[in-house]
Amino acid sequence: MSTEPPRGETLTDRLRAAILDGGFVPHQRLVEADVCEQFGAPRAAVRESFKELAGEGLVEILRNKGARVRAVSKAEAIEITEVRMVLEGLSAAKAAERVTSEQAGELRRLVAEMRAAVDSNDLDRYSELNAALHAKVREIAGHRTSAAIIERLGAQVVRHQFRLARQPGRAAVSLPQHELIVAAIVARDPEAAQTAMRQHLRSVTKSLEATPD
Repeated sequence: MSTEPPRGETLTDRLRAAILDGGFVPHQRLVEADVCEQFGAPRAAVRESFKELAGEGLVEILRNKGARVRAVSKAEAIEITEVRMVLEGLSAAKAAERVTSEQAGELRRLVAEMRAAVDSNDLDRYSELNAALHAKVREIAGHRTSAAIIERLGAQVVRHQFRLARQPGRAAVSLPQHELIVAAIVARDPEAAQTAMRQHLRSVTKSLEATPD
């Protein structure tokens, strides 16, 4: 039985959320009739959403076989993270140029909450705050082109990020990296902010390389 979607949320938004939250798993077939029933949507709308999500790299449409959730390999996840390293470095630099005193306080609060999550070994909370901090940096940067690309790429590797966040000791490694990013942005030092962000994502790449396929 479908539930009433939040106001303003499209079918594509709901399907995307289901994929990112693990409601649909990699390689799982997306049967039109089942999706229509689950989301209370007509076939035409479902097909259009499949096309939109294929454009985002979350779904693949196979000739004569319909749609399925796209699986992203470790090698591709590493490449995506390398591209994000450049774009998020730019975003951090722009944020350092444009940050307000109020926004600086928000960044400090987020990184303080991240430290509290590490201290209490709350990895789920740390993962949420990690995503929130990166999103806040993009918001402060106000660079819409890079933000759109980063968000699209990040959605494709969300499962790899989820696994990585739960590696023993990973949060303790990434926390000081995020503290350096925030310190540089708050100090309004674009070069240092860019360097700190790139070093953080380089560390993510190295950790991905060390994970099993």
